[in-house]
Parts: sequence; C-alpha cells; structure tokens
Amino acid sequence: MENNVILQISSRIKEKRKEKKITLQSLAEEAGVTKGLISQIENNRTVPSLTVLLSIIKALHVDLNEFFENLGDRVGADPILISNSEYETIEKEHTVGSYYNRILSFKLNGKLIDIIIYRQEKNAKRSFVSSNAHEFNYMISGSMQYTIEDKMYILHEGDSFYYDARKPHLTTCLSETDYTMLVIYFFDEE
Repeated sequence: MENNVILQISSRIKEKRKEKKITLQSLAEEAGVTKGLISQIENNRTVPSLTVLLSIIKALHVDLNEFFENLGDRVGADPILISNSEYETIEKEHTVGSYYNRILSFKLNGKLIDIIIYRQEKNAKRSFVSSNAHEFNYMISGSMQYTIEDKMYILHEGDSFYYDARKPHLTTCLSETDYTMLVIYFFDEE
C-alpha cells in the first residue's frame, strides 16, 4: 500500500491558496483554468493533469519543492493508530451543515481510497452532487435518505450502503438530530 498522494495534493492546493488568501477566482484566472475546475480539484472531485497542476502551483507562487515537501507514504506494512484529534477537517461541498473529517487516504490495488467521518445537520440545505468514486457508507448514528436518480434509500443506525457516487445523489437528514456515517470512497483512476 502507498499513500494517496493525489488526495494530499488536492488538500495542499486548498491549504496554500487559503494560507496566501487567494480566492478561487483569482487562482483560476492566473492558472488559466476555470474557477469550477479549481473547486473540483480542491474537493477531490477530479484529478488535475500534470500541466494544470504545474500551472496551479505556479499561480500559487509556491516553489515546487516546498509544494511537494512531506507528501509521501503514511500507510505501509505496519499497523497505524490514528486518534480522532488527527482527523483532517476537509470541505467537499460548500454546504452549511455538512462536515467531513478525513481519517486516512491511501492507494490499494490501484484504487485511491479515502476514509471519512461525515456528519450532516438536521436542517442542512444540500443539492445533488457526484464524485469520481464508488462509496461504501456505514450509519454510525441517526437516519438519512439518499436520493439517487428517481429512487430513495433510507438508512438507519447500523445500516450499510454501497453505490456508484458518479451518479448525482442527494442526502437528507431524517433524524431529529444530526446523523453521522463512516464513508469510504473508492476513486476511479481513469
């Protein structure tokens, strides 16, 4: 197993952009790409080509060595204990009331895998989203509804769900309080 450097690169782009107080729009303009593409890259919705990645790094005004410093293997043959204080808060969609905490990301058998704890508030307003992945979900607490195309699937505490997240999907909290689930993304590498 080796670490999912691609997910780390997406996080590093967002981290450097915010650190330098650069807006998505200005970064996109300077890199010669769209604001939407930058957002998709930062939120692990797409993988940039090498040319686009180098343009973004240049537009961030960051030295290549500095940008790639410390990107490397976290996952190896040895067991790994990760305390909840080490979870990385990430933003996948700009939705108030949705919270993502990355536990671990790595590559296994040619698949990029990202393990997340996801929490959605009762009144979160979400829209349909999709990602370049398949998802396995395990409901830790609460109840929720997936809407995928014209079908609805209801999950309660202890239920599991696997689906093709490339299809537009919508999540809705059905609990009186927030729901929490473990999400494992299996990214396609096409």
